[in-house]
Amino acid sequence: MPKNKGKGGKNRKRGKNEADDEKRELVFKEDGQEYAQVLRMLGNGRCEAMCIDGTKRLCHIRGKMHKKVWIAAGDIILVGLRDYQDDKADVILKYMPDEARLLKAYGELPENTRLNEGITGGLDEEEDGAGDDYIEFEDEDIDKI
Repeated sequence: MPKNKGKGGKNRKRGKNEADDEKRELVFKEDGQEYAQVLRMLGNGRCEAMCIDGTKRLCHIRGKMHKKVWIAAGDIILVGLRDYQDDKADVILKYMPDEARLLKAYGELPENTRLNEGITGGLDEEEDGAGDDYIEFEDEDIDKI
């Protein structure tokens, strides 16, 4: 059998946490960059995102973020636009939920942008008829069966 020459296995790589929990400075967009919301993950380090300027772009997750920063559908990200391809972009940064709320409060994101906090927002409309979900049977109905 071959000898192990490395410094550890996959559990060692998994244990590395780059202390993302601590507060970091809020990064605003510069020229050549745009805010976007992830529509869906495509695999192979790519995602489809709707940019704030109204363009749907295929975004590539950079190697520094790959397998370290997990991106899901609905996340707010900062993408770098390409000069030579308008329909593709590169993910530069993923905003935490509190940072995305701050961006919306500062007016960087439009008001109609839905953040991840309202995933179950469609259930609020049915509150008036919530008690009508069960059927009550009389004893006579059971006897007929």
